[in-house]
Amino acid sequence: MLKMSHLSKVYRTHLIETHALRDFSIHVREGEFVAVTGPSGSGKTTFLNIAGLLEEFSSGEFWVDGVDVRGMNDDQRSRLRNEKIGFIFQGFNLIPDLNLFDNVDVPLRYRGFNAAERKRRIEETLSRVGLASRMRHYPAELSGGQQQRVAIARALAGSPRLLLADEPTGNLDSLMARGVMELLEDINRQGTTIIMVTHDPELAARAQRNVHVIDGQVTDFDAEPPLRVPARDNDAVAAA
Repeated sequence: MLKMSHLSKVYRTHLIETHALRDFSIHVREGEFVAVTGPSGSGKTTFLNIAGLLEEFSSGEFWVDGVDVRGMNDDQRSRLRNEKIGFIFQGFNLIPDLNLFDNVDVPLRYRGFNAAERKRRIEETLSRVGLASRMRHYPAELSGGQQQRVAIARALAGSPRLLLADEPTGNLDSLMARGVMELLEDINRQGTTIIMVTHDPELAARAQRNVHVIDGQVTDFDAEPPLRVPARDNDAVAAA
């Protein structure tokens, strides 16, 4: 689903170079739930921005769902991002003057869906996150946990193959955080690939796999998913 190989990201000014990522390699298979951890300033957000095609990288290789991202122009990257990727932000990023229905509707309008299809997707995703009865309410009328559920519904409405979550429980208390995490786990069980950046070791432990980042580099061997070795004939006979 996502693969980066020896990727680097360098920010340059006329005085200094800052290496945000260096020789960064990670492989996330379809259907995985991966937590990315590391201290502040380690490169996690830069990684997530590049993974979401919001930033370009300086060198290396990068594929999303089998598509080579290198050399794409802005329009091609935007199209790929809109079709394949959903985002969940720590700060919810809901529009306060729009009710829940219209908040979820905004990205669908950019995708060009007709009104009937947008309505179907909005009602389906708000129902999926348990807020179907509140779709005409405004963000200020909801708790923090409910607002994050709306943000998740907005991300899911476009049926993304890959969901990127940046500290999705960072602004929530522990009870609300557990509820949001349970929702993400349920979404993953239904087939959506999730990459979640988090500082919370309890939440990271609930992901299928952890990748630790320090100084712009992956520092452990958990960046590669375990190999799926097919059963041998005699194994299958023994299991039978």
